[in-house]
Amino acid sequence: MLDVIGLTPDEEQVYRCLVQLTAARVEELVERLRRPRAEVLARLDALRDKGLVLPTGPEPDAPLRPLAPDVPLGEALLRRQEALEAARAAVTQLTEEYRAGMRRHDADHLVEVVTGARVLRERLRDAQNAARVEVLWFCRANPIAMPGHENVEEFDALARGVRYRAIYEREMLLEPGALEDVERGVRAGENARVLDRLPVRLAIVDGRTAICPLVPERGDGEPTAAVIGRSQLLDALLALFESHWLMATPLRSSTPAPHPGADGYRPDAEEARLLSLFVAGVPDKSIASQLGVSRRTVQRRLGDLMTVAGVDTRPGLAYQAARRGWL
Repeated sequence: MLDVIGLTPDEEQVYRCLVQLTAARVEELVERLRRPRAEVLARLDALRDKGLVLPTGPEPDAPLRPLAPDVPLGEALLRRQEALEAARAAVTQLTEEYRAGMRRHDADHLVEVVTGARVLRERLRDAQNAARVEVLWFCRANPIAMPGHENVEEFDALARGVRYRAIYEREMLLEPGALEDVERGVRAGENARVLDRLPVRLAIVDGRTAICPLVPERGDGEPTAAVIGRSQLLDALLALFESHWLMATPLRSSTPAPHPGADGYRPDAEEARLLSLFVAGVPDKSIASQLGVSRRTVQRRLGDLMTVAGVDTRPGLAYQAARRGWL
Protein backbone atom coordinates (compact mmCIF):
# COMPACT_ATOMS: atom_id res chain seq x y z
CA MET A 1 0.00 0.00 0.00
CA LEU A 2 2.84 2.39 0.87
CA ASP A 3 5.01 1.49 -2.10
CA VAL A 4 3.71 4.59 -3.92
CA ILE A 5 5.74 6.73 -1.49
CA GLY A 6 8.88 4.57 -1.47
CA LEU A 7 8.16 1.88 1.15
CA THR A 8 8.22 -1.62 -0.37
CA PRO A 9 5.72 -4.28 0.78
CA ASP A 10 8.52 -6.24 2.53
CA GLU A 11 9.74 -3.13 4.34
CA GLU A 12 6.18 -2.27 5.34
CA GLN A 13 5.71 -5.78 6.76
CA VAL A 14 8.86 -5.52 8.94
CA TYR A 15 7.89 -2.02 10.10
CA ARG A 16 4.34 -3.09 11.00
CA CYS A 17 5.68 -6.05 12.95
CA LEU A 18 8.02 -3.76 14.89
CA VAL A 19 5.16 -1.34 15.59
CA GLN A 20 3.08 -4.20 17.02
CA LEU A 21 5.97 -5.34 19.26
CA THR A 22 6.91 -1.75 20.26
CA ALA A 23 10.57 -2.90 20.52
CA ALA A 24 12.27 -6.09 19.37
CA ARG A 25 15.63 -7.66 18.60
CA VAL A 26 16.50 -8.97 15.17
CA GLU A 27 15.98 -12.57 16.27
CA GLU A 28 12.47 -11.81 17.46
CA LEU A 29 11.60 -10.27 14.12
CA VAL A 30 13.09 -13.24 12.25
CA GLU A 31 11.01 -15.63 14.35
CA ARG A 32 7.80 -13.59 14.06
CA LEU A 33 8.12 -12.97 10.33
CA ARG A 34 9.55 -16.40 9.48
CA ARG A 35 11.99 -14.82 7.08
CA PRO A 36 15.74 -15.39 6.59
CA ARG A 37 17.87 -13.32 8.96
CA ALA A 38 19.80 -11.71 6.10
CA GLU A 39 16.56 -10.59 4.49
CA VAL A 40 15.25 -9.07 7.72
CA LEU A 41 18.56 -7.27 8.28
CA ALA A 42 18.41 -5.83 4.75
CA ARG A 43 14.86 -4.56 5.37
CA LEU A 44 15.91 -3.03 8.69
CA ASP A 45 18.83 -1.23 7.04
CA ALA A 46 16.41 0.24 4.49
CA LEU A 47 14.04 1.34 7.26
CA ARG A 48 16.93 3.01 9.12
CA ASP A 49 17.86 4.91 5.97
CA LYS A 50 14.26 6.12 5.71
CA GLY A 51 14.19 7.29 9.31
CA LEU A 52 11.71 4.70 10.53
CA VAL A 53 13.83 2.53 12.90
CA LEU A 54 16.37 3.26 15.65
CA PRO A 55 18.19 1.01 18.17
CA THR A 56 17.21 1.51 21.83
CA GLY A 57 20.84 1.59 22.96
CA PRO A 58 24.47 1.60 21.81
CA GLU A 59 24.94 -2.17 22.12
CA PRO A 60 25.14 -4.04 18.76
CA ASP A 61 22.31 -6.37 19.78
CA ALA A 62 20.17 -3.64 21.40
CA PRO A 63 16.45 -3.94 20.66
CA LEU A 64 15.11 -1.89 17.81
CA ARG A 65 12.19 0.50 18.11
CA PRO A 66 10.01 2.07 15.41
CA LEU A 67 9.86 5.81 14.87
CA ALA A 68 6.64 7.70 14.10
CA PRO A 69 5.93 7.45 10.35
CA ASP A 70 4.23 10.81 9.85
CA VAL A 71 7.35 12.93 9.34
CA PRO A 72 9.46 10.75 6.99
CA LEU A 73 6.52 9.26 5.12
CA GLY A 74 4.59 12.54 5.20
CA GLU A 75 7.43 14.27 3.37
CA ALA A 76 7.47 11.50 0.78
CA LEU A 77 3.71 11.76 0.42
CA LEU A 78 3.93 15.53 -0.08
CA ARG A 79 6.59 15.07 -2.76
CA ARG A 80 4.34 12.49 -4.41
CA GLN A 81 1.36 14.86 -4.34
CA GLU A 82 3.45 17.66 -5.84
CA ALA A 83 4.61 15.33 -8.58
CA LEU A 84 1.01 14.28 -9.28
CA GLU A 85 -0.12 17.91 -9.45
CA ALA A 86 2.69 18.70 -11.86
CA ALA A 87 1.75 15.68 -13.96
CA ARG A 88 -1.93 16.70 -13.92
CA ALA A 89 -1.02 20.21 -15.09
CA ALA A 90 1.15 18.74 -17.85
CA VAL A 91 -1.69 16.46 -18.97
CA THR A 92 -4.10 19.44 -19.01
CA GLN A 93 -1.67 21.45 -21.10
CA LEU A 94 -1.10 18.57 -23.49
CA THR A 95 -4.86 18.08 -23.80
CA GLU A 96 -5.30 21.75 -24.72
CA GLU A 97 -2.47 21.49 -27.24
CA TYR A 98 -4.04 18.35 -28.68
CA ARG A 99 -7.45 19.97 -29.01
CA ALA A 100 -5.96 23.10 -30.53
CA GLY A 101 -4.06 21.01 -33.07
CA MET A 102 -7.12 18.94 -33.92
CA ARG A 103 -9.21 22.07 -34.37
CA ARG A 104 -6.65 23.45 -36.78
CA HIS A 105 -6.83 20.31 -38.90
CA ASP A 106 -10.33 19.01 -38.33
CA ALA A 107 -13.40 21.23 -37.99
CA ASP A 108 -15.34 18.33 -36.44
CA HIS A 109 -13.42 18.92 -33.19
CA LEU A 110 -14.44 22.58 -33.06
CA VAL A 111 -18.13 21.96 -32.42
CA GLU A 112 -19.83 19.06 -30.66
CA VAL A 113 -23.56 18.70 -31.25
CA VAL A 114 -25.76 17.50 -28.39
CA THR A 115 -29.44 16.65 -28.71
CA GLY A 116 -32.15 16.39 -26.10
CA ALA A 117 -33.14 18.47 -23.07
CA ARG A 118 -31.75 15.91 -20.61
CA VAL A 119 -28.35 15.72 -22.33
CA LEU A 120 -28.18 19.50 -22.66
CA ARG A 121 -29.07 19.93 -18.99
CA GLU A 122 -26.26 17.56 -17.97
CA ARG A 123 -23.74 19.41 -20.14
CA LEU A 124 -24.73 22.71 -18.56
CA ARG A 125 -24.34 21.20 -15.10
CA ASP A 126 -20.98 19.63 -15.92
CA ALA A 127 -19.72 22.90 -17.40
CA GLN A 128 -20.64 24.85 -14.27
CA ASN A 129 -19.13 22.22 -11.98
CA ALA A 130 -15.87 22.55 -13.94
CA ALA A 131 -15.90 26.37 -13.94
CA ARG A 132 -13.00 28.08 -12.18
CA VAL A 133 -13.17 31.77 -13.18
CA GLU A 134 -16.41 33.04 -14.75
CA VAL A 135 -19.71 31.90 -16.22
CA LEU A 136 -21.68 34.08 -18.67
CA TRP A 137 -25.38 33.57 -19.42
CA PHE A 138 -27.93 34.77 -21.94
CA CYS A 139 -31.19 33.78 -20.22
CA ARG A 140 -34.19 33.91 -22.53
CA ALA A 141 -37.83 33.35 -21.66
CA ASN A 142 -39.25 29.82 -21.59
CA PRO A 143 -36.08 27.83 -20.73
CA ILE A 144 -35.65 24.74 -22.89
CA ALA A 145 -33.34 22.70 -20.65
CA MET A 146 -32.74 24.18 -17.19
CA PRO A 147 -35.23 26.47 -15.40
CA GLY A 148 -33.62 28.89 -12.97
CA HIS A 149 -34.82 27.14 -9.81
CA GLU A 150 -33.15 23.89 -10.96
CA ASN A 151 -29.73 25.45 -11.46
CA VAL A 152 -28.27 24.58 -8.05
CA GLU A 153 -24.81 24.26 -9.63
CA GLU A 154 -24.60 28.05 -9.85
CA PHE A 155 -24.72 28.43 -6.08
CA ASP A 156 -21.98 25.83 -5.59
CA ALA A 157 -19.82 27.65 -8.14
CA LEU A 158 -20.48 31.06 -6.56
CA ALA A 159 -19.52 29.62 -3.17
CA ARG A 160 -16.12 28.56 -4.47
CA GLY A 161 -15.42 31.98 -5.99
CA VAL A 162 -16.62 31.65 -9.59
CA ARG A 163 -18.04 34.92 -11.00
CA TYR A 164 -21.44 34.90 -12.71
CA ARG A 165 -22.70 37.52 -15.14
CA ALA A 166 -26.22 36.91 -16.42
CA ILE A 167 -28.38 38.91 -18.82
CA TYR A 168 -32.09 38.17 -18.55
CA GLU A 169 -34.66 38.79 -21.24
CA ARG A 170 -37.37 41.06 -19.87
CA GLU A 171 -40.14 38.63 -20.79
CA MET A 172 -38.48 35.98 -18.65
CA LEU A 173 -38.88 38.14 -15.52
CA LEU A 174 -42.65 38.05 -16.00
CA GLU A 175 -42.78 34.24 -15.67
CA PRO A 176 -44.12 32.93 -12.31
CA GLY A 177 -41.34 32.73 -9.74
CA ALA A 178 -38.68 34.09 -12.12
CA LEU A 179 -38.00 37.29 -10.19
CA GLU A 180 -37.61 35.30 -6.97
CA ASP A 181 -35.09 32.99 -8.68
CA VAL A 182 -33.10 35.96 -10.00
CA GLU A 183 -33.19 37.68 -6.60
CA ARG A 184 -31.84 34.52 -4.95
CA GLY A 185 -28.96 34.40 -7.42
CA VAL A 186 -28.15 38.09 -6.98
CA ARG A 187 -28.08 37.71 -3.19
CA ALA A 188 -25.63 34.82 -3.63
CA GLY A 189 -23.29 37.01 -5.70
CA GLU A 190 -24.55 36.83 -9.29
CA ASN A 191 -24.19 40.03 -11.32
CA ALA A 192 -27.51 40.32 -13.18
CA ARG A 193 -28.76 42.64 -15.91
CA VAL A 194 -31.85 42.89 -18.10
CA LEU A 195 -32.52 43.59 -21.80
CA ASP A 196 -35.70 43.75 -23.86
CA ARG A 197 -34.56 40.96 -26.14
CA LEU A 198 -31.64 38.55 -26.42
CA PRO A 199 -30.51 37.11 -29.78
CA VAL A 200 -29.80 33.54 -28.58
CA ARG A 201 -29.61 31.34 -25.53
CA LEU A 202 -25.97 31.10 -24.49
CA ALA A 203 -23.66 29.92 -21.73
CA ILE A 204 -19.90 30.54 -21.77
CA VAL A 205 -17.60 29.00 -19.16
CA ASP A 206 -14.16 30.43 -18.37
CA GLY A 207 -13.91 31.92 -21.88
CA ARG A 208 -13.08 28.41 -23.14
CA THR A 209 -16.38 26.65 -23.82
CA ALA A 210 -19.73 27.92 -25.09
CA ILE A 211 -23.06 26.09 -25.23
CA CYS A 212 -25.54 27.53 -27.72
CA PRO A 213 -28.72 26.23 -29.44
CA LEU A 214 -28.37 25.51 -33.15
CA VAL A 215 -31.89 25.74 -34.54
CA PRO A 216 -35.01 27.82 -33.82
CA GLU A 217 -36.99 26.49 -30.90
CA ARG A 218 -39.93 24.23 -31.74
CA GLY A 219 -42.46 22.67 -29.47
CA ASP A 220 -42.55 19.40 -31.39
CA GLY A 221 -38.97 18.18 -30.93
CA GLU A 222 -35.93 17.94 -28.69
CA PRO A 223 -33.55 20.92 -28.54
CA THR A 224 -30.21 20.72 -30.33
CA ALA A 225 -27.20 22.68 -29.12
CA ALA A 226 -23.55 23.17 -30.02
CA VAL A 227 -20.70 22.86 -27.53
CA ILE A 228 -18.02 25.17 -28.93
CA GLY A 229 -14.34 25.10 -28.01
CA ARG A 230 -11.69 27.81 -28.31
CA SER A 231 -11.94 29.34 -31.75
CA GLN A 232 -12.83 32.52 -33.60
CA LEU A 233 -16.45 31.44 -33.31
CA LEU A 234 -16.11 31.44 -29.51
CA ASP A 235 -14.39 34.84 -29.67
CA ALA A 236 -17.38 36.17 -31.62
CA LEU A 237 -19.81 34.83 -28.99
CA LEU A 238 -17.76 36.46 -26.21
CA ALA A 239 -17.88 39.78 -28.08
CA LEU A 240 -21.64 39.34 -28.55
CA PHE A 241 -22.10 38.89 -24.81
CA GLU A 242 -19.94 41.86 -23.87
CA SER A 243 -21.75 44.18 -26.31
CA HIS A 244 -25.12 43.23 -24.82
CA TRP A 245 -23.75 43.50 -21.28
CA LEU A 246 -22.89 47.15 -21.87
CA MET A 247 -26.43 47.87 -23.05
CA ALA A 248 -28.23 45.95 -20.29
CA THR A 249 -29.78 47.43 -17.14
CA PRO A 250 -28.39 46.26 -13.77
CA LEU A 251 -30.70 44.35 -11.44
CA ARG A 252 -30.19 45.07 -7.75
CA SER A 253 -30.84 42.87 -4.76
CA SER A 254 -32.68 44.21 -1.76
CA THR A 255 -29.26 44.30 -0.06
CA PRO A 256 -26.91 46.08 0.15
CA ALA A 257 -27.83 49.70 -0.62
CA PRO A 258 -25.81 51.31 -3.43
CA HIS A 259 -23.26 54.09 -2.94
CA PRO A 260 -24.46 57.69 -3.14
CA GLY A 261 -25.13 58.89 -6.68
CA ALA A 262 -23.49 61.80 -8.43
CA ASP A 263 -25.91 64.18 -6.72
CA GLY A 264 -25.15 62.82 -3.24
CA TYR A 265 -28.55 61.11 -2.90
CA ARG A 266 -28.39 57.51 -1.71
CA PRO A 267 -31.44 55.38 -2.54
CA ASP A 268 -32.07 52.88 0.22
CA ALA A 269 -31.96 49.16 -0.55
CA GLU A 270 -35.68 48.92 -1.28
CA GLU A 271 -35.62 51.99 -3.54
CA ALA A 272 -32.62 50.62 -5.43
CA ARG A 273 -34.44 47.34 -6.00
CA LEU A 274 -37.58 49.17 -7.11
CA LEU A 275 -35.58 51.34 -9.51
CA SER A 276 -33.71 48.41 -11.05
CA LEU A 277 -36.95 46.55 -11.74
CA PHE A 278 -38.63 49.73 -13.02
CA VAL A 279 -35.78 50.64 -15.37
CA ALA A 280 -35.69 47.02 -16.57
CA GLY A 281 -39.27 47.47 -17.74
CA VAL A 282 -40.94 45.13 -15.24
CA PRO A 283 -44.64 46.02 -14.91
CA ASP A 284 -45.87 47.64 -11.70
CA LYS A 285 -47.94 44.58 -10.81
CA SER A 286 -44.92 42.28 -11.01
CA ILE A 287 -42.76 44.75 -9.07
CA ALA A 288 -45.42 44.88 -6.35
CA SER A 289 -45.53 41.10 -6.15
CA GLN A 290 -41.74 40.88 -5.94
CA LEU A 291 -41.47 43.55 -3.25
CA GLY A 292 -44.45 42.25 -1.30
CA VAL A 293 -46.36 45.53 -1.48
CA SER A 294 -49.43 46.81 -3.29
CA ARG A 295 -49.38 48.19 -6.81
CA ARG A 296 -50.47 51.56 -5.42
CA THR A 297 -47.44 51.56 -3.08
CA VAL A 298 -45.14 50.95 -6.05
CA GLN A 299 -46.70 53.87 -7.92
CA ARG A 300 -46.40 56.13 -4.86
CA ARG A 301 -42.73 55.27 -4.32
CA LEU A 302 -41.97 55.90 -7.98
CA GLY A 303 -43.73 59.26 -7.66
CA ASP A 304 -41.56 60.11 -4.65
CA LEU A 305 -38.41 59.23 -6.63
CA MET A 306 -39.60 61.36 -9.54
CA THR A 307 -39.90 64.29 -7.13
CA VAL A 308 -36.35 63.72 -5.84
CA ALA A 309 -35.08 63.50 -9.43
CA GLY A 310 -36.95 66.68 -10.41
CA VAL A 311 -38.92 65.07 -13.26
CA ASP A 312 -42.60 64.47 -13.91
CA THR A 313 -42.49 61.49 -16.27
CA ARG A 314 -41.40 57.89 -15.91
CA PRO A 315 -38.98 58.03 -18.86
CA GLY A 316 -37.44 61.07 -17.18
CA LEU A 317 -37.02 59.10 -13.94
CA ALA A 318 -35.30 56.24 -15.78
CA TYR A 319 -32.93 58.70 -17.46
CA GLN A 320 -32.14 60.54 -14.24
CA ALA A 321 -31.62 57.33 -12.27
CA ALA A 322 -28.98 56.23 -14.76
CA ARG A 323 -27.38 59.69 -15.08
CA ARG A 324 -27.17 60.21 -11.31
CA GLY A 325 -25.72 56.76 -10.66
CA TRP A 326 -28.65 55.50 -8.58
CA LEU A 327 -28.37 52.04 -10.16
